Amino acid sequence: MKDKARSIIFFSAIFFAGLTTLGIEISASRLLGGVFGTSNIVWANIIGLILVYLTLGYFLGGRWADRSPRYATFYRIMAWAGFSAGVVPLIARPVLLKAARAVEALDVALMAGSFLSVLVLFSVPITLLGTISPFAIRLSIRGTGEAGRVAGRIYALSTLGSILGTFLPVLVMIPAIGTARTFLAFSLLILLIALAGMGTVGWKLAARHVWMPIVLLLAAGWALSGPIKDTAGQLYETESAYNYIQVVERDGVRYLLLNEGQGIHSIYDPRSLATYGTWDYFLAAPYFLSPPPEVRRVGLVGLAAGTIAKQYTAVYGPIPIDGWEIDPRIIEVGRSYFDMNEPNLNAYAQDGRWGLVHSDERYTVIGVDAYRLPYIPFHLTTREFFQVARDHLEDEGVLVINVGRTPTDRRLVDALASTLQTVFPSVFVVDVPQTFNTIIVATARPAEVDELLANYKAAAQLGLHPLLQDVLKRTVLNLQPTPPIETVFTDDWAPIESLTDSMALAFLLQGDLEGLR
Repeated sequence: MKDKARSIIFFSAIFFAGLTTLGIEISASRLLGGVFGTSNIVWANIIGLILVYLTLGYFLGGRWADRSPRYATFYRIMAWAGFSAGVVPLIARPVLLKAARAVEALDVALMAGSFLSVLVLFSVPITLLGTISPFAIRLSIRGTGEAGRVAGRIYALSTLGSILGTFLPVLVMIPAIGTARTFLAFSLLILLIALAGMGTVGWKLAARHVWMPIVLLLAAGWALSGPIKDTAGQLYETESAYNYIQVVERDGVRYLLLNEGQGIHSIYDPRSLATYGTWDYFLAAPYFLSPPPEVRRVGLVGLAAGTIAKQYTAVYGPIPIDGWEIDPRIIEVGRSYFDMNEPNLNAYAQDGRWGLVHSDERYTVIGVDAYRLPYIPFHLTTREFFQVARDHLEDEGVLVINVGRTPTDRRLVDALASTLQTVFPSVFVVDVPQTFNTIIVATARPAEVDELLANYKAAAQLGLHPLLQDVLKRTVLNLQPTPPIETVFTDDWAPIESLTDSMALAFLLQGDLEGLR
């Protein structure tokens, strides 16, 4: 019976070491993502360095096991792996708070130093966890004839744990208890298994290490009592399965910030319908056709906290609006903090493309506001997606999208305008002043700029909403030439990540990310 208990604990240690390794890797992206974002550059650094640490752990684990092939050594290593994993978010917390201020101030040196400092913190727990599998193989082998079978069983068990560790943090733990407490949970789990294993070797060994979980819990209670960020004017923060979410209020205006907080995803000012940002320009989309169509239904891919939906309802009346937002927590935040409670708004917690494909409706206007540098879902930029959008438009319908750019780099704007021209007969480009954003409008039937100009001139006589009249003026004043068809994105080829990463990196090196907001 005692031997069976030892075996259960031993194999549990292997399984949960694999689970914790991947769990830490996934959680690391969220720990860093709240400050530095979750771009490919961030992911590449996390995955690359963790693989370096694991490689070192495999190498050291094999040598360590040959020198000290004892269960006591195995469980001591595991205990220190668990303890050091729990320490990571506690030490990282003050570093990340400083880094958050550096991101807001665009202090590139401090941003880079903080990023690398936090990544270095993972070296100890991941390296120690990497020693577990080779050490377990050494302890399990009784003869060379069973070496392959033993190694295969242990790596299979560890990998099975890793599979669970891939899904558990994102789908369950982080949304429920947050990133730092997820680290702590994994840490305590590993520690408890290590202590149980030590107990099978000798109770004195376990007693000498029982301080570890106690110290971690006390330290966590002190270090994790404050907010994740201390942004000025912060009203609310939370972590969802998809994002770190903030609501910040400044001078009576509320802003929805995600992840590192460089992009503003929604604005709510109870005193003013106008935002004087990109959202306003979506209102002008139907007026690229003359006469402008009656707006009967609107679809919004990238609903966020409902700024565009609120404006359309105020200007065009209580028309049905279908909004797709992949993160259900953002929809909740929109309702609680941004008054996103219009009875004509149908908010769906779905991927925008999937939702549009499965919609039975046809729309006068489809708006896409899901492109925030450097987080642009490639499947929302392709010819195939734009064909889906056109198929769901009325004959007098329009598609309007918001695209990021820089003063010297319009590659993304040009590529999307090119792609749209392979699906729509007419495409128009409008730069939003005082921002690094461009609005692109595509019409389901052929149209000319003169139609927009005619609508603008007749706006006052038509008795249009004052905001709409102002937006039409701004639209006309900021029209740009439509680029020729060159780059065309498809579902098979859409190098969005390399394009946006290069744009963001160029701004980072220039120390000027303000325009990416």
